[in-house]
Amino acid sequence: MIAYLTRRYLFSASHRLHSAEMSPEENLATYGKCNNPHGHGHNYALEVTVSGPVNDRTGMICNLVDLDQCVEREVLSRYHLENLNTLQAFAQLVPTTEILSVKIFEILQRGFHPAHLERVRLEETMMNSFEYTGANAPRK
Repeated sequence: MIAYLTRRYLFSASHRLHSAEMSPEENLATYGKCNNPHGHGHNYALEVTVSGPVNDRTGMICNLVDLDQCVEREVLSRYHLENLNTLQAFAQLVPTTEILSVKIFEILQRGFHPAHLERVRLEETMMNSFEYTGANAPRK
């Protein structure tokens, strides 16, 4: 029996959407107010979904403590209260929430092994959320 677990985490970070490969006019046209030279912040809600067989002895897919510790150590401590533009991971990338979702998925895929990582969903605002299921996930 395979089951799915989704856990929610909160963190805050700032960014400026700006590409060095585009002119100031192109950046403004592409990113609008998110191209503000001073940046802007978000209170992100991260959902991490894992799956696996339900362990007969524990009745769980994985221990929540293990998942929480991994997310805290590998994701929240890395991004909470940070300006994403200043981080090495975004040195050559525009730190959009789409890209941040991919980065978080890759980090967790490398670091969490007690269950299968299905997806990450990152809510940027009440109106915007982004999901990433991995590069090899079938497209629907």
